[in-house]
Amino acid sequence: MELAIHYGRLGWFSMQSEPQQKESVGAVSTHEPRRLMQRLVRKALSVTWLGQTVASLCWIASVLSYGISATGDWLQLFAASAWLSANIAALTATEEN
Repeated sequence: MELAIHYGRLGWFSMQSEPQQKESVGAVSTHEPRRLMQRLVRKALSVTWLGQTVASLCWIASVLSYGISATGDWLQLFAASAWLSANIAALTATEEN
């Protein structure tokens, strides 16, 4: 069984199982883009990814709201931006076993 993510009527993502179709050996999977998107959505909705992304965005907002008046402010902005970039890059990272 394969889990599929569907947009529910209340706007929330819900998990529903779909029967898995057999594919011939050596054939290109027609479900690969859908599986990739499902994996990205699952990862993006995880507590750890959301928490770190929200924290980095809040850090950027705080630096911008207080204003950039010294070198340290620029360093904080670069650090927060690098953290956000790393979180976004982590979504597309492949898991090698």
